[in-house]
Amino acid sequence: MREFHRVAGVFLAWAVAALSLPAASAAGATLDTVKQRGELVCGVNGALPGFSFFNAVKEWEGLDVDLCRAVAAAVLGSATKVKFVPLEPKQRFDALRSGAIDMLAANATLTLQRETAELQFAVANYYDGQAFVVAKKLEIKNLTSLRGGSVCTVKGTTHEANMEAWFRERHLLVTPVRFDNQDAMYDAFLAGRCTAVTQDATALAASIVRRGKAADYMMLPEVISKEPLGPYVRRGDEAWLDVVRWTQYAMIEAEELDLTRENVDRQFTQSSDPAVRRLLGLTPGNGKALGLDEKWAYNVIGQVGNYGESYERNLGMRSPLRLARGINALWTKGGLMYALPLR
Repeated sequence: MREFHRVAGVFLAWAVAALSLPAASAAGATLDTVKQRGELVCGVNGALPGFSFFNAVKEWEGLDVDLCRAVAAAVLGSATKVKFVPLEPKQRFDALRSGAIDMLAANATLTLQRETAELQFAVANYYDGQAFVVAKKLEIKNLTSLRGGSVCTVKGTTHEANMEAWFRERHLLVTPVRFDNQDAMYDAFLAGRCTAVTQDATALAASIVRRGKAADYMMLPEVISKEPLGPYVRRGDEAWLDVVRWTQYAMIEAEELDLTRENVDRQFTQSSDPAVRRLLGLTPGNGKALGLDEKWAYNVIGQVGNYGESYERNLGMRSPLRLARGINALWTKGGLMYALPLR
């Protein structure tokens, strides 16, 4: 299990939702639509512990789930006013384009071509990289040892394209075995239908640990890609893009300012720090600029928490995965998490 932690640290169809939910217009009305509806409709992976998962007590949890709840808290004043729509990779972007969902938070990678297809990446909420897992009994030590083998992957993902390019460039014959969703992929891999399975390192660790197989499998040392993950919105809706983006930045800024769910009420009444007062809405301006109540960030922090709190309970030392922050630490601690100035 330590091998997973060490390396990973460095279904509802959308068509049903499209028929039952009022779509936001292409003119940039998502913020108004969410306010009028009184509920945020958030597309998620739905089967990935640590990011979005319907747990044993029938509650949604995960880093992406927390971001959806944070946006609901910012816009509607309540983190509970969210409807989660699980989507497979091949469905998720079409669901967003159609207006069936208001935002997509499904550990999706930022790529140039996705951003030119009527979609816009809002902000990175996790930095990852693509890795590979094999059974320990095969005694495979690196990716070149996969020559002549097969790799399970999900159709329509960056993992599929990255893997094929990596092996092709090195003239290594490896057969991809493609599946429509990750549950089918992992079932096939654990049944021995593929030599290896590939996904983002954190997702691999979460999925293998969830299935109780960590002792039998290992992650190979190579990480073949950069995977900045985060939410997408529809292109052209700048007001909504701003809300989603700055909600994530508010959570990062709150961690840097040491604002937590536990102390935010005390800080609201007692703090004289200009940055704290501005973030919590005591010094007005940010809320109006976003079309939100001035206490929008106060609601996010009080109901969901700062970024560090979200990370620790979903992926970190307070979670079953126990993954180190690594590059997802604050910039002040050697990581990449950095909030743009909230002023």
